This record gives sequence, C-alpha cells and structure tokens, in this order.
Amino acid sequence: MQPLPVPCPAPDIPDVTSPEAFYDAYKAAKQQRAVFIGIERQGDQWLVKADELSVGPGHVVDEAAQDAIRAAFTRLARNRETREYSLYSGPVYYVLSDLESEERAREIAAALHAAIYVDLEPLARAVPATS
Repeated sequence: MQPLPVPCPAPDIPDVTSPEAFYDAYKAAKQQRAVFIGIERQGDQWLVKADELSVGPGHVVDEAAQDAIRAAFTRLARNRETREYSLYSGPVYYVLSDLESEERAREIAAALHAAIYVDLEPLARAVPATS
C-alpha cells in the first residue's frame, strides 16, 4: 500500500471493510507514523474510523481541534446523519457509523483527518455549524 497524503483527501481514504484491507491500511499508517483513517461498509451504511495510536507517542490533537471534532459529530447526530450512540469522538480513537453513502463517509473521513492535523476548514465545510 502506498503512503497516504497527510491529511488524506476523500478519494484516497482507504476502504477497510475487509480485515486484510484494515490490516494493510493500519500497518501503512504506522510505518508512515500517520494517523490511521479509513471507511468501512456495514450492510447498507458506512462507518468512518480514525486512530491516533498509529502515529506513536507524542502526537496530540490540540484542544480547539478536539472541540471542533466533537461539535461536528454532535451536529451530525442532531441532523440525523448518524445516531448519537453510534459515534465516538476521541481523544485518540474516533468512530462515526450509520452514514448513508460512501461519498459522505469519504468526505467526513477526509475532514476528520485534516482536523486531527489541526486544519479545521474541511470539517467546517463538511459539517457546517448552520446545518
């Protein structure tokens, strides 16, 4: 697997539905010392996963980014794009499930990945405060 750009754009977010794909993507993230990001199909819905442990010690998401991620996840639940009990907004590990399309999962995954690297603009576009 080729190294992913950091942050990773939506088209390059790996589909980690199969155990082999997950293993390969996580291993690549660890080798690159990058935050793991992936999407996974669950029935007719999609899940977004991110894990900071793949970076190794020393990676910290700043408080403003963490607050923005939590707020975006809350807005997604309030907008009924996901259910509140089907998300976990860090720190260290992030999961957002019950998304209706692969395209939306990729968009949110890319925005989350950017936010973890403290670029909050993609998250603000993907999940605007007025939505």
